[in-house]
Amino acid sequence: MKTNDQEGTIMLSKRRVDAQKGWEELKEKAESQEVLSGKVTEAVKGGVIVLYNGSRIFIPASQATATREESLEDLVGQNVDFRLIEVSQNGRRRRAIGSIRSVLKEQRAAQREEFWKTCEVGKRYKGVVKSLTSYGAFVDLGGAFGMIHISELSWTHIKHPSEVVNVGDTVDVYIKDINEETKKISLGFKNAEDNPWEILKNEYPVGTVCDATVVGMTTFGAFAKILPGIDGLIHISQIADRRIEKPQDVLKVGDVVKVKITDIDFDKKRVSLSIRALLEDQGEDASEE
Repeated sequence: MKTNDQEGTIMLSKRRVDAQKGWEELKEKAESQEVLSGKVTEAVKGGVIVLYNGSRIFIPASQATATREESLEDLVGQNVDFRLIEVSQNGRRRRAIGSIRSVLKEQRAAQREEFWKTCEVGKRYKGVVKSLTSYGAFVDLGGAFGMIHISELSWTHIKHPSEVVNVGDTVDVYIKDINEETKKISLGFKNAEDNPWEILKNEYPVGTVCDATVVGMTTFGAFAKILPGIDGLIHISQIADRRIEKPQDVLKVGDVVKVKITDIDFDKKRVSLSIRALLEDQGEDASEE
């Protein structure tokens, strides 16, 4: 670096030699298009900085993520794979630019090829919710995207997919259908064991006494919720042990009442409930006493 003739000493720099060697290596890596690994140290204006063997590599925002919607800040601290797309020098100024996206595209293509080799109807996957629409949720399965239709998200009626899932959620799904021509995948999300009608069949047979919440009124009776997704009808003749003109004479929406399940039609998805049957049972018990 410099000499001192009076003292007979010479200042040396190993760091500059290493930097020069590192720079020569970067130029070779750029020519070979080899995939490199480094750690994202910071997000800067217009991109991120990746540290590779002591060299700072600038990754433009357009080359940092698979999609433009993803946050650059989320990359900080992560180890990433990238390749060099430009290594240049102007005087003493050196510049190295890399791309994470090009590597991600290749990895995605390999994942896609592997996915289509092994996917089949009924196979289960863990996926990540990438976007929501009014009619469903799109899920990244790792190599392909599938859609969960809104009707598949819940056994109960929902108005929007966001009532069940959010972007970024990891979900367990299975393939319901594959359109080989369009490469569209329909996904199932609901589990059969969560079907309220199966729960009703197993846990609420005819004769069961349970609490029900009044959710609606008609001229011929009141509808009461037994389970989420299942409402039963308390016919006007079964609301009281006396004649009433209209259901509102005894009940109002929001009331929680004891009811007896008197009939279940699984084919037509109908449940008949009775308050009167319980009152009559209580009357018989009192008479016996």
